[in-house]
Amino acid sequence: MEFTQLRYFLRAAELENFTRAAEELRVTQPSLSRAIGKLEAELGQPLFERQARRVVLTDAGRLLATRAARVLSLVDDTREELADDGETGTLRIGAIPTIAPYFLPKVLGAFAERKPRASLVVVEDVTENLLKQTMDGEVDVAILARPVAARHLEVETLFEEELFLVLPTEHPLASRRRIGVEDVEPYPVVLLASGHCLSESVLTLCRERSFHPVTVGRTTQLATVQEMVSLGHGVSLIPAMARELDHAESRVYRSFRSPSPTRTVAMAWNPYRFQSRLLEAFKETLRST
Repeated sequence: MEFTQLRYFLRAAELENFTRAAEELRVTQPSLSRAIGKLEAELGQPLFERQARRVVLTDAGRLLATRAARVLSLVDDTREELADDGETGTLRIGAIPTIAPYFLPKVLGAFAERKPRASLVVVEDVTENLLKQTMDGEVDVAILARPVAARHLEVETLFEEELFLVLPTEHPLASRRRIGVEDVEPYPVVLLASGHCLSESVLTLCRERSFHPVTVGRTTQLATVQEMVSLGHGVSLIPAMARELDHAESRVYRSFRSPSPTRTVAMAWNPYRFQSRLLEAFKETLRST
């Protein structure tokens, strides 16, 4: 049983498809199939049930997947610990889509100046997926918004930022400098798709003020939300970091009357995995930025 076989097996198990797994691993599909076939021959039983368009783990496959993930995690941590010079290596940085394009470039630039020989891989995904990847060691540190429901991760608050109401320039509320949340009730709201924590924050705010917004559309990109607002499809709430980079003349931003809605940005990591000096340096860069 070889580590390479286990890595091929785990990727195929995750994607439920040999061809896609081979593409991600940058090997040929026959090579991956042979490696998994040798693993099955060595163990004396099938690890996958081959179906028409996908492969599904057998009971033996599920057991091996759990054990293989632990073994490879230990091997990777050991390798990183032995090679930990604090200057070189690769960090996998996760960030939710409403943070990644606005806050992350500033952080990456600051870290590159501090550790020019380090390599960074950015993973942009929704909170639920990032938490799983951080638990599994696929992401070293994730930048997301509280609340974070992950008992086995360490979560540290970085900062709090205001949420602004974004409106078309000709909107009836655009002439006001500060607006009450209740003033938004008559108007349709554009939200991000379910799974994005910003949408959950908006809906929670509305529930707290005892009204239910009429949702006219859901999208996966904050930039699309802003454009839909410009086109008159509705209003929305946008975090301060996105507002600072928006110079469009077709929409305006207004603060809510006190207390203004906010979101809390935090970083999360798995304290049970090896914490390299490079990772500690990145976390310190996050704090200072």
